[in-house]
Amino acid sequence: MVAPQLFDNDPQPASVSPPAAPPPPKRFRRGLLAAVAALTVAGGAGSGALAATLVDHSTPTATASTATTASSSTTSASTQAARTAEAVYKQVSPGVVTITAAVNSGRGSGQATGSGIVLDTNGNILTNAHVIAGAQQIQVTFSDGRTVNATLVGSNSSADLAVIRVSVAASTLHPVTLGNSDSAQVGDTVYAIGSPFGLSGSLSQGIVSNLKQSGRTSNGSNLSGLIQTDAAINPGNSGGALVNTQGEVIGINSSIESPVDGNVGVGFAIPINQVKQVLSSLEGGSNV
Repeated sequence: MVAPQLFDNDPQPASVSPPAAPPPPKRFRRGLLAAVAALTVAGGAGSGALAATLVDHSTPTATASTATTASSSTTSASTQAARTAEAVYKQVSPGVVTITAAVNSGRGSGQATGSGIVLDTNGNILTNAHVIAGAQQIQVTFSDGRTVNATLVGSNSSADLAVIRVSVAASTLHPVTLGNSDSAQVGDTVYAIGSPFGLSGSLSQGIVSNLKQSGRTSNGSNLSGLIQTDAAINPGNSGGALVNTQGEVIGINSSIESPVDGNVGVGFAIPINQVKQVLSSLEGGSNV
């Protein structure tokens, strides 16, 4: 199986014109330039006759009853699913933030957009390492619209994970709940929450499409055990939450496989159990 190319999120310099030829398929640039975000946006004859009459009269009634029951069940299931998605969003979205990174490179300056999740009331926020790689300035925008500066605490490019920190009142932070990604099964309903194309607080729904997938980061590092999902993931979703129906984060959305620089139903998330293995070192200031 060919390993998928991961979404490396390199920002485009604001001062450089887009190249004439399209980029090679199955590879992506980091985050999203603000200008791009602005543009983008299921018995006898008698008795026999009597029997026939009874059957003729009773059959439609039974069919109607069955149809009514099936319709009620479908409506109930649909309503319940909608309530579940709404409840999960209300629970988790306050803990998902938009991250904007100002980057200067040899090609010029640019601004990239990604996502992150609030870890605790100390201001620690988890995201992908590629979202903030090379950033000269990092800003975090919360679900209520507040924007504050953030500092890099620790980064692990091989794991494609990083922790940044903001200085705000603990009462204004809404930490998410980290779940157990080992309990995820193919077919489970999941939700992706993040800032695709800079559209903060966006929710998409899908299922776990596969488990234990592998891929390669932009710096050449291999990632394994990835969760594959068909929940819509686009540039800007990187670092955001992949959530189960209990509102627990089971993965950090990190990449997509697509020939068109957009969602085609093949997205990947780093399992949260892998994240937990390096989280303490990231919060301690490790940079590798």
